[in-house]
Order: sequence, then C-alpha cells, then structure tokens
Amino acid sequence: MPMYKVRPFHRVGGEVLAEQLPTCMYRLPNLHRHPSPPQQEEVDPSLQALESHQEEILKRLYELKSAVDGLSKMIQTPDADFDVTNIIQTDECSPLTTTGADLDLMLGKASLDYGALKDIVINANPSLPPLSLLVLHSLLCERYKILSAVHTHSSVKSVPESLLKCFGEQTKKQPRHEYQLGFTLIWKDVPKPQMKFSIQTMCPIEGEGNIARFLFSLFGQKYNAVTSTLIDSWVDTAIFQLKEGSSKEKGAVLRSMNAALGKTAWLVGNELTVADIVAWCALQQTGSTNAAPANVQKWMKSCENLAPFSSVMKLLK
Repeated sequence: MPMYKVRPFHRVGGEVLAEQLPTCMYRLPNLHRHPSPPQQEEVDPSLQALESHQEEILKRLYELKSAVDGLSKMIQTPDADFDVTNIIQTDECSPLTTTGADLDLMLGKASLDYGALKDIVINANPSLPPLSLLVLHSLLCERYKILSAVHTHSSVKSVPESLLKCFGEQTKKQPRHEYQLGFTLIWKDVPKPQMKFSIQTMCPIEGEGNIARFLFSLFGQKYNAVTSTLIDSWVDTAIFQLKEGSSKEKGAVLRSMNAALGKTAWLVGNELTVADIVAWCALQQTGSTNAAPANVQKWMKSCENLAPFSSVMKLLK
C-alpha cells in the first residue's frame, strides 16, 4: 500500500527550506541558531556585606546554642524532687600530671558539650556511708581539678557533721569553668549508692563496687584480661562476702586475702587498685580489722599511710 509523501525540511546541502508561516503569529529570534553569551550580573557590594553579616550571625547563634545545651547539663540532677537543706562546697584540688584532655578522652567529648563541666552525681545513705567513694574522691583530687559539693536530701532528717564536711571545709571558690570535673555527693535515703554521670542519657549505676570501678577508671589505668578479672573478683568478694556476708564467709575472705598478700604487696600485683580500696573500706565498716591475719594487718597499715585513707579514718572516729 503506497504511503503519503512528506516534503523534506532540509535539502541535500543542509540548507533549511523556507516555510510559509502564518502571518498571525509574532516571530521570536532563534536562540539555538545564534546563542548569545551569558551576561554576568554585577553584585551589589552592600548585598555582599549583608550576606557576610548574616553568615557571621548564624555562626554565633550556633555557638550560643551549643553553649546553652552544655549549660543545661550542668543544672540538672538525677532527682526531680531535689531539695537542699544543707550545702557545703569545698575548694578545688590541684591536678598533678593529668590534664583535662585526658578526661575528654576517657569520658567522651561531643560538640554539644561545648563549655560544659562534666558532673558526677552520687546518692548515698548516711547510715552506711560508701567509704571507698570518699577515698577515690581524694585520689581524684590529686590528679584533677575538681569542684566538690555535699548536699542533704529532704528524705534524710539529719546527717552527722563529719559526713557533711567529708570533702573538707568551704574555702575560696573559683568560676565553674576553671574546673575539670564536678563531684557532687547527695546524702539521701536510698537502699544502695546510685551514680549518674550523663544526666540526660545515662541510666544510674547502682552499688558501691560498680561506682568505685567507674571512678577508678578515670585514672586511665590499663590492665590485661587476667588482672582485670582478678580485680573485679576481689571487689565483688569485698562487697558481697566481706561486707555483707556471714561471719564464716568473712573468715574465709580474710584467709584468702592473707594468702594473696603473702605473695604481693597489694591484693592484685604490686600497685594499688580499686580492689584494695574497696576491701580496706569493707574491713573498716564491718569492724574486722582486729581479727585480721598478719599479712592483712601489714597491708592495712600500708593503705593508712596514704593520705586519702587516713582522711577517711577520721570519719570513723
């Protein structure tokens, strides 16, 4: 079947055929045939200055937002019903060798922490004060610049004066941003010590042994798997058997300690660890010091020769 023919638009030489267009339409220039070079518009200097000023304002607003987010972490505590009836704040403790950068490395530093002081908040019952945490606080004060505070919660009727001043007397205070770490102890009616480090995101750490492990980790000590396991074992033994166990269990623990201390100066190796701190405090609180074997007695004297232990001894008198 033959098809209809359509006249070609181009000749053999490539010349475009002239078509008869309707006269009722207006003509426009062919942009494809004669492209015109793009013209660069001149930018008003006042507009450039305005854009630069806007970028500077946005940058400052971001920095202010980061600072406000950091400040919001400072004023929050784990207790929504926080009621202070007695506040004592102590002077800072000068650091020795470790710097703030080390704390940032161990505790983590996010962009939202801009300008914020890292705070550790601990709730403890004054009827059974966690002595190991007080010893660790003194040791941390030898390493970092710490802002310490003691509060009394409304759930506690009275607290001994010695516990209210367990961090020392109130002295000259410095601006908050000049400290590396905040350490707040709240005497509260709780069944066991509770600690929060990241107030907004962290679940409470409960138990004196677990909190002691966390605080001791701030010294940055690194141990192999065997040593770490032995330390954890001694901490659990001190808390659950030496401190809370029966007289038979306490006797068995003392014999084990005596055997271990016959080989090394401290419970695990030749360096002081959190196991020594927790075990020494458990012996002090249970009144088992007089019945301790010879090696344990010698070890206890070594502990008490250290200033953080001797300062806690004053609370027991």
